[in-house]
Amino acid sequence: MALFSSGVTDADKRTTLRAGLASGELQRWPGAFSPLVAKIVADAGFDGVYVSGAALSADLGLPDIGLTTLTEVAARGGAIARASDLPTLIDADTGFGEPMSAARTITALEDAGLAGCHLEDQVNPKRCGHLDGKEVVPVEEMIRRLAAAVSARRDENFVICARTDARGVLGLEAAIERAKAYADAGADLIFTEALADLDEFKRFRDAVDTPLLANMTEFGKSELFTADQLAAIGYNVVIYPVTTLRLAMGAVERGLAQIAEEGTAAGLLDEMQHRARLYEFLQYADYNNFDSRIFTYSQPGEQS
Repeated sequence: MALFSSGVTDADKRTTLRAGLASGELQRWPGAFSPLVAKIVADAGFDGVYVSGAALSADLGLPDIGLTTLTEVAARGGAIARASDLPTLIDADTGFGEPMSAARTITALEDAGLAGCHLEDQVNPKRCGHLDGKEVVPVEEMIRRLAAAVSARRDENFVICARTDARGVLGLEAAIERAKAYADAGADLIFTEALADLDEFKRFRDAVDTPLLANMTEFGKSELFTADQLAAIGYNVVIYPVTTLRLAMGAVERGLAQIAEEGTAAGLLDEMQHRARLYEFLQYADYNNFDSRIFTYSQPGEQS
């Protein structure tokens, strides 16, 4: 990892993502709600980073109901993408408006250094994919959304993923038919939201030739299957979108409750990431070495 930004170019990250989808190996992408979390994801040996719209909204103190803007999403997504050498896929909701807005979204996310994004077929503004009361747009409208996005892509390796929320609204067969139509419209990857059980995941895989993404989010409508189970039925990607945020927030709540009760954090030290470990992720030593070289540099002929 280079200083200040990733040591891998945006183009190379997108090539890596494409290669992963074609590899026949399940790609594992935990969610990162901050650049520091992305660094930890990379250090843990995962294949990519995912930026969840729900996690991003929650980190801003907002519900996941379409309140975030393209500017906020691109800025946070870009910061996360630059923090590691892994490719980063981001949740772009419904494209932030009409088809022309979806096209602009692709341009902004490419400029920010993302390797891909997904667009969904919910109405705008959307709802969290595992809540009831969702609505989906007509197939033709989603196809226009995707066509606009594909037409705006400048790097052919930028992955455009189509997410369908139709399973909970129209049923499994309708969701499968939508997925096929979205693939025909140019989607490189299909995100099947809120499937109920492993049989439904398998039926989706059997019916759709395009690479598929499985969402293993906690407390949702889908069972939490293992990576081995998903790989065995031929899925290409698994995401854990809000896991790191939930882990962090659970620890924060427990820790603050203990401090409030005991008046000290002394009993929590074993649960904390040590300062030395944080400094490893932040590359303090590398920054200090860089700084020292700058300040001890002498022009030829000068006395040091």
